[in-house]
Amino acid sequence: MANILAAAAGYGGYISPVKLIVLIVLFFAWIPLVNWVYRDTKAVKTNTQSWTLIMSSTGAGALLIWLLAPLFLIGLLIYIIAVGAAATAYIVHRNARVADFEKVLTSEHIKSIFVNESKKMDKASRGFSLITANGNDVPLPEPKSPEAFGFQTTCEIVEDALWRRASDIVFRPTAEDYSVMYFVDGLATKQDPRSREEMEYFISYLKQMGDMDINEKRKPQKGKFKAVRDDERVGWEILTAGSTAGEQLKLTRTQEYNLMKVDEVGFTASQVEAISGLRDLPKGLFIISGPKKSGITSSMYALLRNHDPFMNNINTLEKEPAAELQNITQHTFSLSDTGTTTYARKLQTILRMGPDIMGVEDCSDKGCAPLATAGAKDDRVMYVTLEATSAMQALGKWLNMVSDKNLVANTLVGISNQRLVRVLCDECKQAYQPNQELFKKFNIPAGKIKVLYRPGEIEYDKHGKPIVCEKCQGTGFYGRTAIFETVVLDDELKEVIRQAQSLQEISSRFRRAGMLYLQEESIKKVAKGITSINEVIRMFSSKTKPRKKRS
Repeated sequence: MANILAAAAGYGGYISPVKLIVLIVLFFAWIPLVNWVYRDTKAVKTNTQSWTLIMSSTGAGALLIWLLAPLFLIGLLIYIIAVGAAATAYIVHRNARVADFEKVLTSEHIKSIFVNESKKMDKASRGFSLITANGNDVPLPEPKSPEAFGFQTTCEIVEDALWRRASDIVFRPTAEDYSVMYFVDGLATKQDPRSREEMEYFISYLKQMGDMDINEKRKPQKGKFKAVRDDERVGWEILTAGSTAGEQLKLTRTQEYNLMKVDEVGFTASQVEAISGLRDLPKGLFIISGPKKSGITSSMYALLRNHDPFMNNINTLEKEPAAELQNITQHTFSLSDTGTTTYARKLQTILRMGPDIMGVEDCSDKGCAPLATAGAKDDRVMYVTLEATSAMQALGKWLNMVSDKNLVANTLVGISNQRLVRVLCDECKQAYQPNQELFKKFNIPAGKIKVLYRPGEIEYDKHGKPIVCEKCQGTGFYGRTAIFETVVLDDELKEVIRQAQSLQEISSRFRRAGMLYLQEESIKKVAKGITSINEVIRMFSSKTKPRKKRS
């Protein structure tokens, strides 16, 4: 081989050292290129045999043409074009099969050669440190690795979700990409879609942090992780499930229920005063009701925290705990319990342990209501949640489930029903003078209230760009509060339950005792500028479409 190279370099009657060196350098550059293609084809899972053969035969053939070319420069040019074309064809092919961070000879790849990758990863963290489901700190991943790509996406999404105050983020696969939906103050907000390639690495990285099975893409899985930045520590729940279009993902921000008190969830001053007295009762049952996603879990947690956890043994039974409660024993009824026990039997087991105070989520399961009522009769304070649209509907359900009016009257101490409404942003809400018809329609005393409030209108700078409120990001609302319909029972109202022949009769007596309906409580919050008329209308409007009549 050395003699052939020397002969080629000496074509014309003498050996040119320069030509010989060029020939040797390009020849020995081709050999590692073939080796790289061989290894890389295996890494990117493409046809190793075909591409290795193409690269080796192209280089050998171009070298032979070079040796036989009458002019050295012509042979050199043929060799460079042939080998370069084959290499370019492979790079285009393999770049189309890999993620952006794995592509070679792109502008980003060339820039990264001159960048400190460790500093780049630190910048990509956006100041966050991540903690796994097992409580371990997540180290910065190796640059240009699948974990690095997933890590960057995680930090980017968490930062954006926190800034926008999203409580839930839903990623749904479509034919081409993933749709992204943020839920801010209970309303869905569409975001820019994410590529399938990006989501693949993102979901894989989240599963690693959440102690989930990375290879399982069909069955539902649940995990969690925490993101920490400065003094802010935010927990996220991970939910994945398969679908015909691909793997779905939902991230739910863990709320700090430990910080919520009775006077912070939305009760009025008079309601707080009445409910706070319940903590001094030695026994009794309180019903917390509302439609789905109306915040009844938050209210149950707040009412449980109305009691001293160091002086009382407080327990809960829940199907899906929304948060971890400090100094409160939480029991979860999971799918694995099915077949060996029921929700009612698990409640019975917990009651036998002798808790002083008990919170029961979704007490509508068969057998739960009589057990909870019996628990309240046996010197326990019981808080139960029910799905209902009003306090009276909740009472009607409870009477049917317990099937003993006297027992209900003896144990029941109060009922609440609630809805969630968005709170107007204090920074940008605007006062306005509504017409008198509106005051009459909602029974608002026009003489006492001069103005109402609504979300601020969008303002623009001199360049025509919208000026977005930094607090609410232009939504006009900041956070949510609950509106409550409550009644605390005294001996007279208990007797009404025993003697009344219908719910309508009970409702009339409750009204005379001072119970206000949800609509009336809502108007009080509108009058105080806490929320807007349109928000109250939205909250009470039916979300179900009317059924079509059969022809």
